[in-house]
Amino acid sequence: MPLLALKDLVKTYPRPGAARPGEAEGKVAVVDVREFTLAAGEQRALRGESGTGKTTFLHLIAGILAPDSGHIALDGRDLAELGEAQRDRLRAETLGYIFQTFNLLQGHTVLENVELGMAFGRGVDRARAEALLRRVGLGERLHHFPRQLSTGQQQRVAVARALANHPKLVLADEPTGNLDARNSREALALIREVCRENGAALLLVSHDEAVLAQFDAVQDFRTLNRAAADVGGVPSPREAAQTTGGGTRPTPDSGTQA
Repeated sequence: MPLLALKDLVKTYPRPGAARPGEAEGKVAVVDVREFTLAAGEQRALRGESGTGKTTFLHLIAGILAPDSGHIALDGRDLAELGEAQRDRLRAETLGYIFQTFNLLQGHTVLENVELGMAFGRGVDRARAEALLRRVGLGERLHHFPRQLSTGQQQRVAVARALANHPKLVLADEPTGNLDARNSREALALIREVCRENGAALLLVSHDEAVLAQFDAVQDFRTLNRAAADVGGVPSPREAAQTTGGGTRPTPDSGTQA
C-alpha cells in the first residue's frame, strides 16, 4: 500500500466576474488529478510553473484545504472520512511542511520554533529539537531569533521543524526559492539527507531546473494536473481566498496563528 494515494481529486474556486445576478456561479478548476501515488521513503519532484496549481495540490494533501471531490489516502487513512480535529492530528503526526518563505515565528527563538511545531504533534521533546538543530548546523544558534539568522540559516530551522514530529511524508513548496545558487544546492542536499535519515518520503515542487536535476524521479505537474491545461493559469490559494472572502486554515508548523 502506498504512503500517499490520490484518486479523482478536484478543487475549484469561484471564477471572478463569471456570475451575474440570477445566474449560477462560475467555477475555475485549480486541481484535477485523476491518480497519484507516492511510496514510503520515496523522493519525488514535481516540475511546476506559477499558475499550475502546485501549491493548492500540496495544501490538499496536507489537509489545509478540502477538495470538492475525490479521495486522499495518507498512511492508509482517507482524509475525507476524518473530522477536522482528526485531520489536524493526522497532519501534525504524519506530515512535515517546508515553505518557501519559511514561516518562522519572529518573536520566538530557533529552538522555540521547533518546539512549537512539536506541540501540535506528539508533544515537545527538547532533546530531539536540539539534536535536529545540531544536525542542520545550528547547534550554536539555538537561542537566536530568526531575524538574527541569514536566509539560509532560517531555511535550516524550517527543515528541522518539518522533521520534528517524525513525519512519514515531507512536503516542500519551492523550498529553495529564496536562496542563492550555492545555498540552494546545499539546502536541497540537506533536506534530502535528513529525510532519508528519518525515513520520511519527500514530495517537492519547484520550477527551478537546477533543483529538479538533483532528483531521479521528476514529474511534470502540467501532465498530472488536467486543470493546468487552461492557458490562463489557475489562482493561488491566496488569490482564491481573496475572491471568496475566505482563507486557508493555518497548518500547525506554518508559523501562522489561528
